[in-house]
Amino acid sequence: MTGSDGDGAVVRLTGGDLLRTAAVAALGVDTDVVDFRAIGSSRLTVTDLAQLHAAADRAVAAGADGVVVVQGTDTLEESSFLLDLWWTRDHPIVFTGAMRNPGLPGPDGPANLVAALRVAADPACAGLGALVVMNDEVHAARFVAKRHTSSLGAFVSPAAGPLGRVEEGVVGVAARVTRHTPIGQPVRDVCVPLIVTALDDDGRLFDAIGDADGLVIAAFGVGHLHPRIADRAAAQAKSRPVVLASRTGAGTVHVSTYGGPGNEMDLVERGLIPAGSLDAYKARLLLTALLASGLAGGAAGSAFSRHVGGGI
Repeated sequence: MTGSDGDGAVVRLTGGDLLRTAAVAALGVDTDVVDFRAIGSSRLTVTDLAQLHAAADRAVAAGADGVVVVQGTDTLEESSFLLDLWWTRDHPIVFTGAMRNPGLPGPDGPANLVAALRVAADPACAGLGALVVMNDEVHAARFVAKRHTSSLGAFVSPAAGPLGRVEEGVVGVAARVTRHTPIGQPVRDVCVPLIVTALDDDGRLFDAIGDADGLVIAAFGVGHLHPRIADRAAAQAKSRPVVLASRTGAGTVHVSTYGGPGNEMDLVERGLIPAGSLDAYKARLLLTALLASGLAGGAAGSAFSRHVGGGI
């Protein structure tokens, strides 16, 4: 996206435009451009991302050493995580974007694209799964989060920190992640709402869940709900997987610290599934991916626990 003549920024640039702006030819990295979608990232769907996965997989099968995905930053932390759940290759698949579009002073897109291409082409980044490269930092998709609306340093990894950096054109990897077992591709459409609790919440949002396939609740702190909300959540857990995440965005949902109605020991005992260190957005995508792969409700819940226990 970029602005023009005082208008707001809209989709105007192609992949080729981005490569020329970033002077990528000088890197000595052979690139093929695929204009996959020309939409804002807030409009992406799981179906779009499944098709993106297929396109990236075809590129690697045809001989690519890595893949770079350029998209808007609104959903970059989610789309990269979903691709990481599906990605079976050792080849890097690297997501990047820009916090300042080309119509603003000091756009960061060209530098981010150059860094992302360096990472995708570097053998040291093989086996790391999906990565996010922004502001010269290399983040694992499973950990990365956008934590500012406009800062160049908006992308951070609260639970782990970046895996590495790109400095003076050199990719340095300081830490590695253990890959999880990939999840099968979607075979059906599913609905997994996300409910965020708040002070004095009356729980009426639960009335709109209907026949959803699963549910994620972003609870207080380490996994707490008002008792009246806890009752509604426990009722839902009798017929579908209900995941208990934290609305804080960092840290692990506890399972054995606080007792009493509505606290995590009570909620887990009544069938809610702890999200571990996944934030609510990624917990929703993990549950969505498992259900969409064809797993039934109970099996999907068990698989969710295994994936979280495996270090996601």
